Amino acid sequence: MSAPQMLITSEPTLLDVQYLEDRISEFNAGVTGITDGELLAIFLKDESGRIIAGICGNTWGGCLEIRQFWVDEALRRQGVGTKLLDAAELEARRRGCQRVLLMTFSFQAPSFYVEHGFEIVAAVQDHPNGHRNLLMLKQLGIAS
Repeated sequence: MSAPQMLITSEPTLLDVQYLEDRISEFNAGVTGITDGELLAIFLKDESGRIIAGICGNTWGGCLEIRQFWVDEALRRQGVGTKLLDAAELEARRRGCQRVLLMTFSFQAPSFYVEHGFEIVAAVQDHPNGHRNLLMLKQLGIAS
């Protein structure tokens, strides 16, 4: 049997990345016994079908983790981000989540998240250089 080969790439395939995600999810579920993980994605598309805003992440174990959240520059400060975040929180509550977790950089939109009830629970200085990487958390109210 030959030795495993190490491949370093800046362009992994989506299938390879999903393979890693699946293995991590299997491990986490095996250790915790929590198997309710689901992806969550909400997109706003224009008339041509192009994504002009969206929010993606996953729910698992009572938490919504937002991994991507983007609004086209032309739509910012018009309430689009708030509508997407509200929709994601509503779906998270429907799935039994009590909290929302995300990471953002100090140069992105931490004030937007603070305005929407998030608090900074951890910060990494100089990631990237001269900025901070912020871990933010919001406790969700009881679903109505």
